Amino acid sequence: MTEIQRPGALYQQVAAAIREAILSGEFAPDSLLPSEAQLMARYQVSRPTVRNAIAALRAEGLIDVRHGKGSFVRSDGQPALTIERRISRTAEGRFVMPNGDVWDETEQPGTYRTRTTKDTGRLLGLGEEEALFGCDRLLTDPATGTRAMHRTLIPFEVAESVPLLAEEPCRRPAAVYWLLAQDGHKLWWSETVRARMPMPDERTTLQLPDATPILHLTRVAHGTDDRPLILEELRIGADRAELAYRITADKQPARRTRA
Repeated sequence: MTEIQRPGALYQQVAAAIREAILSGEFAPDSLLPSEAQLMARYQVSRPTVRNAIAALRAEGLIDVRHGKGSFVRSDGQPALTIERRISRTAEGRFVMPNGDVWDETEQPGTYRTRTTKDTGRLLGLGEEEALFGCDRLLTDPATGTRAMHRTLIPFEVAESVPLLAEEPCRRPAAVYWLLAQDGHKLWWSETVRARMPMPDERTTLQLPDATPILHLTRVAHGTDDRPLILEELRIGADRAELAYRITADKQPARRTRA
């Protein structure tokens, strides 16, 4: 056990000692950390020093404080949920996504009007301040309790060209794909994934521990002439989920031989 030296900031030394115990496996992943009183006795320091050390380790993401239960060592196991991102079609031509029917909608989604930003406009091939329909969903995986925030953005001009979509833009993605395909579009999708720290409202809504990044996915459905039609965003805690993709090789165009 690391010996605490009196010169220097005691809470930093205590934090370093607890960190060493975590990394060595003495305090196992997902286990309850010793109580404040036990840590005070272990390191011969005051309660404020222990609390400051715990706060420092929370900020590093090594400790998760669960209200009413205590401080736990952050789990290093596999994420609770694997999200399959492939899209398939049935014999009838309808679109199916492996996780599409698994999620529960925590709140009733509703349509609202919004406008493109610099980022969403770029993805949709539009300028800023272009009119959009928006639909936000708060999703929960019933098996694990994992929460996700899903958003669909549909340009007015796309919705207006598909009457059923204009009547009800806040449909599930597979239903939107079906309407676009019925309108004559041969769809394909592009998707990007990035990790970032959550905004305060995202952290609260997704019920994330301290110092936990989120996965932020953006998927664009493209139609005729590769035109971007709709934009979807999915945000989920990076500690709770992993993404799985099926990748197939495209055929390269045949090279023309020189005469």
